Amino acid sequence: MISPLHAKTHPESPDPFDIGQYIDGLAGFLGGTANVIMQLSAPPVGYGVVESTVASGKVMLHPIKRLRTTLTYLSVAMLGSDEERAAYRAAVEVSHRPVHSNASSPVHYNAFDPTLQLWVAACLYWGGKDLHERLHGPMDEATADAFYQHGARLGTTLQMPEEMWPADRRAFAEYWAKNLAKTTIDPTVRDYLNDLIDLRMLPRPVQLGFSRLHRFFVTGLLPQHLRDHMGLTWNDRDDRTLDRILRTLGAVESRLPRPVRMFPFNAYLLDMRVRRRLGLRLA
Repeated sequence: MISPLHAKTHPESPDPFDIGQYIDGLAGFLGGTANVIMQLSAPPVGYGVVESTVASGKVMLHPIKRLRTTLTYLSVAMLGSDEERAAYRAAVEVSHRPVHSNASSPVHYNAFDPTLQLWVAACLYWGGKDLHERLHGPMDEATADAFYQHGARLGTTLQMPEEMWPADRRAFAEYWAKNLAKTTIDPTVRDYLNDLIDLRMLPRPVQLGFSRLHRFFVTGLLPQHLRDHMGLTWNDRDDRTLDRILRTLGAVESRLPRPVRMFPFNAYLLDMRVRRRLGLRLA
């Protein structure tokens, strides 16, 4: 999901791990909605999004802007310098400030809650590693460890303290199993997520042309527990078909130049740098 934009080019943020080898632009498009479902399956996160009063951040109203801010966050978190991540964190804080539950909310939530941010970061890490390995095969142990430790940035680029990130992959596996089992999707959040799956935020011709294929990928990339909560059906034949498609796409992608493989993450990182230089809003 590096090229000339690799974080190592910034002396204030040295990092011997070349994360750019493991960032697939394709993964961002294929796995985005499935990852949103994972995140929103924690009821406080789900209702924080469904009830949000920040109109500019609503994907159903502003899908292009929402795509830009989400992918920019991922780009800065994984590829940006310490200074850039701090700047983007401050910008996100402004957007998150109004996002908290009220007296009528069915669950309590606050966008600044670090336990919720840990869950969001965990979903992003788990989904990114899962899809990369589906495309390109499993990482070796040393690479998997380095990729995992780098993944902490997905939370620390928000307000999650670094010490909240599980210490190692074994600790993460325990955290993931425990918290995934607690997730639940009620009808209100499910309706919202089905609109995302069916691309209701996009023009009707796009919905008609791509929603069925989109639903296939979303369903296949979800843990079975969440397929059940969403009422999605999946079988062994579907799984074999998805596996063949992803391995084929991965084989093709691996032959592309690195800047092409990383697109659009490298482009959004450059966009953020230009915006920051010009004093424009970042998030």
